[in-house]
Amino acid sequence: MTTNLSASASGQFRLLGERPIRRLGFGAMRVTGPGIWGPPADLEGARATLRRVPELGIDFIDTADSYGPFVSEDLIREVLHPYRGLLIATKGGLTRHGPDIWLPLGRPEYLRQCVLMSMRRLGVDRIDLWQLHRIDPKVPRAEQFDAIAQMLSDGLIAQVGLSEVNVEEIQAAQKHFPVATVQNQYNLVDRKSEAVLAFCEANGIGFIPWYPLAAGALAGPGSPLAKIAERLKATPAQIALAWTLKRSSVMLPIPGTSKVAHLEQNVAAAELTLSDEEFAALDRQGRAAAA
Repeated sequence: MTTNLSASASGQFRLLGERPIRRLGFGAMRVTGPGIWGPPADLEGARATLRRVPELGIDFIDTADSYGPFVSEDLIREVLHPYRGLLIATKGGLTRHGPDIWLPLGRPEYLRQCVLMSMRRLGVDRIDLWQLHRIDPKVPRAEQFDAIAQMLSDGLIAQVGLSEVNVEEIQAAQKHFPVATVQNQYNLVDRKSEAVLAFCEANGIGFIPWYPLAAGALAGPGSPLAKIAERLKATPAQIALAWTLKRSSVMLPIPGTSKVAHLEQNVAAAELTLSDEEFAALDRQGRAAAA
């Protein structure tokens, strides 16, 4: 893999029109164990991957207190603190009771604890971007939003994001604080959040698609994706990521991995150029698969 790789090829986005970040970020969920539980099997490999992130020009890292839990935040601090030139975003509001078990807890006092403990683990006086991992359906959402607004006012967090929300929920949150980002599942095949993406585009909100590399089902012999991948000498996942970046200027994909080679492949995807015709063909193929 060439040493000239840089996420700068993905372009730039300003959160709330202010803080600039490169559009291709890094998702730190995978620097943990199976089921996003406990430490990674290859701890040194995970450390090496995190060290490589800023070397490749990535300046936006997304994590959460529930990844591990705590493992991802701890490793980020160990390897990258004091984060020169990096924006570290984290999330709170989910509890963990075992591998692959995620339960929301939106009590205001718990959300504040999430923020304070993430600050302590990451070694910061303020969190650059804190995201509500899920709106807890058992707690009035206004209580959750008021707690977040208070933490914003108190200077514990600089900007606020939401995760897995619809347009109406974003609008409800905006009555309490500016929404800087929305993080929903989105990729070539999963298009349930098209309306949310359109709202983000219209309002200058960063859209963070998680699971952006899903494309394996589209890569059959002779398919548009397979033909484009062959022409560009790229993998299906790289084509899917290139499509995601071209899809919208507010798109901020955060593909995650615990391996340096995979990280470099993801960054190389930012340098791929899809023609408008290729983009449209992939879009049609993805929508057909989604239907």
